[in-house]
Amino acid sequence: MKKEFHVAVTGSDFAEGTKEHPFRTISKAAKVAETGDTVIVHEGEYREWVRPEHSGYSNLSRITYEAAEGEKVIIKGSERIQSWEKVVGTVWRTILPNSFFGEFNPYKEILTGDWLIYTPGIYRHLGDVYLNGVSFYEANSLDEVKNPVERTGVVAVPWTGKFEKILHPEQTIYQWYSMVDDENTTIYANFQGVDPNKEFVEINVRKCCFYPMKTGLNYITVRGFEMSQAACPWAPPTADQPGLLGVNWSKGWIIENNIIHDAKCSAISIGKEASTGHNLCSRRHQKPGYQYQMEAVFRALQIGWSKEKIGSHIIRNNCIYDCGQNGIVGHMGGIFSEIYNNHIYNIAVKHEFFGYEIAGIKLHAAIDVKIHHNRIHNCTLGTWLDWQAQGVRVSNNLFYNNDRDLMVEVSHGPYLVDNNIFASDYSFDNVSQGGAYVNNLCCGKVRLAKVPDRSTPYHFPHTTEVAGTAVVYGGDDRFYNNIFVGGEGIEDCGTAGYNPNTASYEEYIEKVLNHGVGDLEIFMKTEQPVYIFANVYLNGADGFNRETASFSKKEFDPKIKIVEEGKEVYLEMNVCEDMLDIPTKIISTQTLGTVRIVDAIFDDPNGNTIVLDNDYTGVKRSEKPAAGPIEDLKSGFNRIKVWG
Repeated sequence: MKKEFHVAVTGSDFAEGTKEHPFRTISKAAKVAETGDTVIVHEGEYREWVRPEHSGYSNLSRITYEAAEGEKVIIKGSERIQSWEKVVGTVWRTILPNSFFGEFNPYKEILTGDWLIYTPGIYRHLGDVYLNGVSFYEANSLDEVKNPVERTGVVAVPWTGKFEKILHPEQTIYQWYSMVDDENTTIYANFQGVDPNKEFVEINVRKCCFYPMKTGLNYITVRGFEMSQAACPWAPPTADQPGLLGVNWSKGWIIENNIIHDAKCSAISIGKEASTGHNLCSRRHQKPGYQYQMEAVFRALQIGWSKEKIGSHIIRNNCIYDCGQNGIVGHMGGIFSEIYNNHIYNIAVKHEFFGYEIAGIKLHAAIDVKIHHNRIHNCTLGTWLDWQAQGVRVSNNLFYNNDRDLMVEVSHGPYLVDNNIFASDYSFDNVSQGGAYVNNLCCGKVRLAKVPDRSTPYHFPHTTEVAGTAVVYGGDDRFYNNIFVGGEGIEDCGTAGYNPNTASYEEYIEKVLNHGVGDLEIFMKTEQPVYIFANVYLNGADGFNRETASFSKKEFDPKIKIVEEGKEVYLEMNVCEDMLDIPTKIISTQTLGTVRIVDAIFDDPNGNTIVLDNDYTGVKRSEKPAAGPIEDLKSGFNRIKVWG
C-alpha cells in the first residue's frame, strides 16, 4: 500500500511521519520510504546528506521526494559557524574538533583525480567558506590570507596545452586557508572588515546533499528543492562520480524543478561508480587515463551496463549555477536519458581549479541521450559530449556568453545537432565524425580536428554493446540549412575547414580504390566525405568550396544580440532578403543517410524516423524552410523571444 510521509523542521524522528506528526529529517524518511511512497518535505532548512535506502520498482511505482507545494525547502551540505575569533586585522579563525566532521573532512580531502590540472605542491581542498551565500577562494598559504594578492586563476587556451592567468582586480578578495592536525581543524578567513559572527557564515562539511550510498536504487523522483554547498569531489570519467545530487549508477530517476548551486565540483551526477575504476591513472601512473577509460567501458559491460538496468533518467526544469566543474556530469550512467528545460550558468568560471572535464553539461557515452530546450550561458564550456556520443541529439538549446558553446569529441556518430542558437564567439569544437548539423545559428569559431592516435568504441545501434573501436578520421559530417556569422577577431567561422574533404561517398570510395591494394593505410590517406548544402555565410564566414546552393554575403553584419530582460531572453538580428531565398529543404533521417564507421542511420532511440520540420520555437516549417533555427525570419530587423 502506498504511503505518504511528511518531514518538517518542527518534527521528530521518533514521530510517525504523518502530516500531524512529521519526521524531523529527510534522512529518516529515506530509511522507511518504499516503492510507491511519497516523502513530502515542508518549509525550512535541512542540513543533512539524504541517502535513499530503497528503490522504486517501475515508472508506475516510484519513490518520490518533493517539497510541499508552495513551500521553500533547502537542503545544505554546509553548517553555520558562529565561533570565529579575530586573529589580526580582517583575518578571523575558527577551531573545530575533527569529530565535528566525522569520517569526511573536506578541509583534509585534497581535490585530486585524473585529468585535473594543478601546480605541483599547491593543492585545493574540497572545503569552502561562504559569506551570505557567496563562496570564498582557497589561499595558497596563511600569509596570503593575511595579505591578499590579486585574485588569479588559470584558464586553458583550448587545445594548445597552454594556460593563461586571468585577473579579477575588481573583486573584493575573500580567501580562506585551513590546517588540520590530529585533533582539530583550524580555518582562517579574511572577511574584509565584516564581523563573521554577525553575518551569515557557513562552511561545507558534507560530500553530497542527496545521493544514495548503494547503486541500483531505481525509479526515484526528486522535485522542488533548493540544494547547495556540498563538498563533492572532482568527477572524471575514470572515477566514482558523486555529485551534490546524483543517482549513483541506477535507472529511471526524475530530477525536476530544483535549484542547485555551489557544488564544489558537479551539481547533478548521472555517472559511473567506483568498481569500474577510480582515478587509477593519477594513483598508479601505470597507463594513460585513456587506457583506463577504455577498460572502464568493458568493466561496465561485465556488471550489467545496459538499457535494461542503467540510465533513462529525466532531468528537467532545474536551475543550476555557481559550480566548480559541471552542472550535469556522467560517464555511461546517463544512457537513454533526456535533459531539457534547464537553466545552467556560471559553471567553472571561478577558475579556482581546472581540468579537462569541465562544462555546463559533460557527458561521456551519451548513447541515445536527448539534450534539448536548455539555456546554457556564462560557462567555461557549454556542453561537452565525449566518447561514444552515439544517437545523441542536441536540439533547440540556447547557448551564449560561454568560452565555447559545444564540443563533441572522439565519437563516430550518428549524432544530431539541430535548431540550436550558438551565440558565443566560439561555436563548437568538432573533434569527431559522423555528425549532422542542421538549422543552427553559429556566431563563432568552428574548430575541426582529427584524432588518429586514440581509438574509441562505437556500438550496435540503440544498445551499449560494443561493435568496434576506431580513430577519428575527420569528416563524414553533414551541414544543412545553417547560418554562420563571423565577426572581428573570430577565425574559422563556417565550413571552409572541410575544403580538403571529398564531397560524396562515391568520390571517397573511388579515391580509396585509386590508392591501390592495401588496408588501413589507404583509408588513412583519404579524406572522408562531407555533405554540405544550403548554408548561409555572413560577416566574413566562409563556406565549403564545393557546396551547392549556399548564400554568402561576407560584408553583411546581422548584428546579432542576445538580450536578457528579466526571466525572458530575446534574439535580435538583421536579415538580408536574399538569404531567405536559398533552396533549402526539410531534413530527415532519409536525407542524412548512413555514417560510415558505425554503419548506422540518424533515427530516434526507438528506431523511428526523425523529420526536422519544427523550428526552435516550435513553429512548423514550410517545405522550403528558412536557414537557421527560426522559421519566421523576415527581411530587416527581427526580435524573437528565445527563452522565458
